[in-house]
This record gives sequence, structure tokens and C-alpha cells, in this order.
Amino acid sequence: MTEKSEKILVKSSVKDESLIEMRRRQIVNAALKLFKEKGFHRATTREIAKAAGFSIGTLYEYIRTKEDVLYLVCDDIYNQVTQRLSQISTSSGTIEELKEAIKQYFLLIDSMVDEFTIMYQETKTLPKNAQVYVLNKELEMVSLFERILKNCVQSGKMMITDNDIYLAANHIVVQGQAWAFRKWALQKHFTINDYTIAQTKMCLSGILYDEKSN
Repeated sequence: MTEKSEKILVKSSVKDESLIEMRRRQIVNAALKLFKEKGFHRATTREIAKAAGFSIGTLYEYIRTKEDVLYLVCDDIYNQVTQRLSQISTSSGTIEELKEAIKQYFLLIDSMVDEFTIMYQETKTLPKNAQVYVLNKELEMVSLFERILKNCVQSGKMMITDNDIYLAANHIVVQGQAWAFRKWALQKHFTINDYTIAQTKMCLSGILYDEKSN
């Protein structure tokens, strides 16, 4: 059973919501750049403030700890992911729709390799409640592929159990993430398009094999 999680409120001494949003956007952009270059643990809040273009005192008007910055970075990444994945069709119940969804998800991963790598390397640094929130956001990605697979079952395009659907949805999400973590090795043999085609073929082959074995 998934733990219930709520969006974490990062405290700010500033009352102007539009100013908070603007400053935190600057903080996130600066932090992402520094985390890519130095890693979360080596980057300092003073360096983040400087990269964002304001003083350390101003930084602490919008966050309380460096972990707050990491949380804002993770939340921003998932907001981008959610926005882009929401454009994927999930209702037709066709194999072609599933293939297109996998393609768009893998292309999304390829466009955010550094962001995904930072997030998965450093999520363990967050407080427990923030970890739960971030990890549940990932389960939302799994749910998207579960919906597509269930619609394929309902339309008669495939015959698999609910457990198989859940496993296949997780497999798709993990194999997309593998491109981020292993791109340094995989890109020697595959373009992102070749990788997508190969992984889609393996996924569908496994599902079709499971249908036959049942």
C-alpha cells in the first residue's frame, strides 16, 4: 500500500507569492546547474545564491536548508514530467498508442538526463516526508502506463492479469530511466530512437509471450 503524501510546504519569510515563484525558479535553475557540475553534497548554499544572482541572505528568505533546494529541484522536475506526459493519449486502447506513449516517455527522459540522474542519486538525502512525496510522484508515471495497458486489455488487444499490467508498467518506466543512468554506455550502441524501438519490442514480446503461456 502506498503511503499517503502531500506536497511539502517550503517555508518563506516573503509574502508575495509571485515573487516567491520567480525567486524559486532562479534558485532551481542555479541549483540544477551546480548539482550537475559538483553534485548536491559539494555545492554550497552560498554558491547557489551567487549562481542565482542574489545574496546568501536573500536566498534564506525563500528556503531554510539546502535540502529545501533539493526538494524544489525534484518537484520542479516532476512538474515538467507531469506536464509533458499529460499530453500523451491514454484512452484508445491500441498497441500503437502504447508504442507512442513509450516513445514520448523515452524522448522525455533523453531531454532530461542530467535532471533524472540528480534526482535519483540524491532523493535519499531528503527528509522522509519529502522522499515519500517524490517517490509517489514517480508512481504517477507508472499509473499512466497502467491505464494504457488496461485499456488495451479492455479493447481486446492483449490478455494479461492486473499483476502483469503493474509489472509491465514498472518495466517501461525503469527502462526509460535506464537510458538516463546508462546513457554513457548505451549511446555507444544505440541512438535514443534505436533504444526506444528495441525496448518497446522487448516489452511487447514479453507481454505476448505471457499471453501464449497462459
